[in-house]
Amino acid sequence: MIMANSVNLLVFGAGGYGQVVKELAEDLGRFNRIEFLDDNSRMAIGKFSDSEKFLKDFSCAFIAVGNPDIREKLFNEAEELGFKLVNIISDKSNISLSAKIGRGCVIEPFVSVSANSVIGDGVFLCSGSVIGHNSEVNDFCQIDYNGVVSVGAEVPSKIKVKAGSVYR
Repeated sequence: MIMANSVNLLVFGAGGYGQVVKELAEDLGRFNRIEFLDDNSRMAIGKFSDSEKFLKDFSCAFIAVGNPDIREKLFNEAEELGFKLVNIISDKSNISLSAKIGRGCVIEPFVSVSANSVIGDGVFLCSGSVIGHNSEVNDFCQIDYNGVVSVGAEVPSKIKVKAGSVYR
């Protein structure tokens, strides 16, 4: 987890997920500057293909793209270029000390990750989601608002658990 205020964050994706990540990152107060890369947004300082030229000014990156295939592709490209893929974890979430959290994850407010759970890389845990103890959420999944992963369940990579549903 990034603790210094002297680092900048480059968010890949200026859509809905990007906005959520930016606001959460601002609330955490750990980044000096937060900017977007996006192929289709006027808010962005560049396109995804421009990412390498921003590495000098932005050591940290977060991939905030909903499509899990594109998220994985951008994740791997950013990592290969040398960006540090950071987690954005709300102080209002509850993460067990025995839980393991991968890289490049967002954990929104009011999320509960129970004991001995494993969260893979590039996972989105939306507000109100619950990850039961001894469960696993694999890479590039999304557990939507108030979604639940039952005790001991394993969610395969790139699966979206829809809002208000239970994955067993």
